[in-house]
Amino acid sequence: MTRFKGRPNLEFEPLITQRSIQEQELKKHLRHCARHSPYYRHLFKQTGLDPASISLETLSSLPVTSKTDFALHNREFLAVPPGAIVDIVLSSGTTGKPTQVMYTERDLQRLSYNEEISFASCGIAPGDITLLTCTMDRCFVAGLAYFLGIRARHAAAIRNGHGTLASHFEIIKSIKPTVLVGVPSFLRKLALFLNEHGVNAGQTSVRKLVCIGEPVRGPDMAPLKLGADLHALWNADVHSTYASSECITSFCECTALQGGHLHPDLGILEILDENNQTVPSGTTGEVVLTPLAIEGMPLLRFKTGDISFILPAPCPCGRTSPRLGPILGRKQQMMKIRGTTLYPQAVFAALDEFPNLGDYYLEIDSDDNLSDKLIIHLGARPGQPSPDLIREQLQARLRVTPLIAIDPDEKVRHHVYSPESRKPIRVFDRRKPL
Repeated sequence: MTRFKGRPNLEFEPLITQRSIQEQELKKHLRHCARHSPYYRHLFKQTGLDPASISLETLSSLPVTSKTDFALHNREFLAVPPGAIVDIVLSSGTTGKPTQVMYTERDLQRLSYNEEISFASCGIAPGDITLLTCTMDRCFVAGLAYFLGIRARHAAAIRNGHGTLASHFEIIKSIKPTVLVGVPSFLRKLALFLNEHGVNAGQTSVRKLVCIGEPVRGPDMAPLKLGADLHALWNADVHSTYASSECITSFCECTALQGGHLHPDLGILEILDENNQTVPSGTTGEVVLTPLAIEGMPLLRFKTGDISFILPAPCPCGRTSPRLGPILGRKQQMMKIRGTTLYPQAVFAALDEFPNLGDYYLEIDSDDNLSDKLIIHLGARPGQPSPDLIREQLQARLRVTPLIAIDPDEKVRHHVYSPESRKPIRVFDRRKPL
């Protein structure tokens, strides 16, 4: 096995240089897929495509690989002997059961490099102390990735994971971390907990937040209320990061806080429309990745199911690599309500604008008129806006009229913060598959 070696300064090189490296890496990747992946060997044979003839310019001639493909043919994606696998994680699949994502030692080295240069781009330096509020266990690859990246960055990691608010509070007081990594809504809750217990979160040692799992910026790149709250509460820079378990390739915001940078030696990014056609920069579509230099389970044109766009303008930081905008929603969670297309993230952003609102989750169902039905379950809280006011303002902003259900706060929290989940669950889709 050869050790993974990246090109950490490639993002600052001219695009022509980046594409040249990507072309070389794509050729290696295609050879590996064609020789060792049963799934892609069959695909090339079935389509009659010659992998040696495919380039960056003709990559779109390859069929896309969906999450359903990955779930149904899971073991056929394995491109190394089983003995070469050193880590296995489980990803939520589309077939109702988790799918295995298997990594070799070199894949983990690649993962470490990916996070190392991501953390470097957002200003984390040797000597920083990073409190990880996301778990490393329960097959959660992100927690492992962040730990490996912090180590490679020669910074210190505190793996408190899904600890209690009180335990994080004590760590912040005693060890004084400079960076927090976690789900934005949890980091907001942690700041409020500190404030309620006599410690001003904005006057602690924390100077940087790396946010996972929930967007902190809107389509215009301006902070959502959640992002603005975090900045105000912690008096810290708020960075967003995005990745998928299958692709082990992340997009992290640099110090400019204007979208997540692609590491060009690790992947090829496409945004596709409903017909799997490439859309122009700035146009919304599905995020599709070809992660390069992966041994265990290599993928070609993998459809993540996430909706976003490529930012067209150059980044002020000097990097020239493409940047991914905020995740606007999951494709499978798109709602069509009386002719209006809507993603849950737009509802979250609108709800977060209300003062003194309790916890909430969305329930999506179908009605009898071939339309989707949206029910917003709010936890009862003294002094929160009335259901009529919430419904009226949401209708004005979203152009749909949801149903509002006020439930006991504990019941709502039980749905959102299930012990079976690694992240808050705010969407329950009851629609039957067509």
